[in-house]
Amino acid sequence: MDIFDELQAKIQGQKVSLVFPEGQDERVVQAALDLAAADLVAPILLGSEAQVAAAAAGRSLAAVTIIDPATVAESEQAAMIETIVERRNGKTDEATAQRWLQDVNYFGTVLVEMGQAEGLVSGATHPTGDTVRPALQLIKTAPGSKRISGAFFMQKGQQRFVFADCAININLDAQTMAEVAVQSVATAQLFGLDPKVALLSFSTKGSARGDMVDKVQEATALAKEMAPALADRIDGELQFDAAINQTVAAAKAPDSSIAGEANVFIFPSLEAGNIAYKVAQRLGDFEAYGPILQGLAKPVSDLSRGASQQDVYQVAIITAAQALAARGE
Repeated sequence: MDIFDELQAKIQGQKVSLVFPEGQDERVVQAALDLAAADLVAPILLGSEAQVAAAAAGRSLAAVTIIDPATVAESEQAAMIETIVERRNGKTDEATAQRWLQDVNYFGTVLVEMGQAEGLVSGATHPTGDTVRPALQLIKTAPGSKRISGAFFMQKGQQRFVFADCAININLDAQTMAEVAVQSVATAQLFGLDPKVALLSFSTKGSARGDMVDKVQEATALAKEMAPALADRIDGELQFDAAINQTVAAAKAPDSSIAGEANVFIFPSLEAGNIAYKVAQRLGDFEAYGPILQGLAKPVSDLSRGASQQDVYQVAIITAAQALAARGE
């Protein structure tokens, strides 16, 4: 069964509300209409009625909610401004908050923070920073997380893996790498994996020495402290071959609880993670889905500006599954 068939089965009929700030974009609107027609998501599109109708290209808009930020009632705008000021703890005044609301990504993020939507999908016409910045300023990180990270779900036939961090943190210290490891457990579970997390290095169990090896060893210890219930599901430092191949694991890490069977790979730097997922995608013919933002209190997803309608559809399904998990369902 394809992973998206599995995720759709989870979210269908659950009426997960997602806000799409780019309601003028045809890819976004068409995907939202398809999601609504399949009863997978309750879409909220931001934009004027005319903009959304033009992007709908003649399709009925009865199944979606349209909010025009330019015409929102004064009382609703006041409540949104109050939410921004409160969440910013005095760092943002009312005038700045009002200006922020003229930006559709801030507007949509406030809807999520106020509980009027359960998640947000943006980025088809905006750079990553325009999607992530409002989320960090207003939704903020989940309890136990000090930062967010970006994972990719990798699939080829029945082979399924999670790679992280491939998108957000450029320089990972031991604390950051440990947090990424713990965050990635939830992402793996979202995709139906029984997580076995390998913190990767060019060394396996002390076969090499140096600051980079020390960092991964420290990160492994910290991750186990952060999630003691998962201590036997997390291990490092491991080379990739020892993490994934049982024959190599038997020789290099015979006492490891996950070596040779890992399905979640935590890279010691952003460049390593980003290069690895692209190599797997281009040379290994893996499908790469992401980046999936991890560590936020509520789900926000960033699209590529080159995203297709299908990409928007699939990212929304993942975001809805994250929101459903946040409900505890």
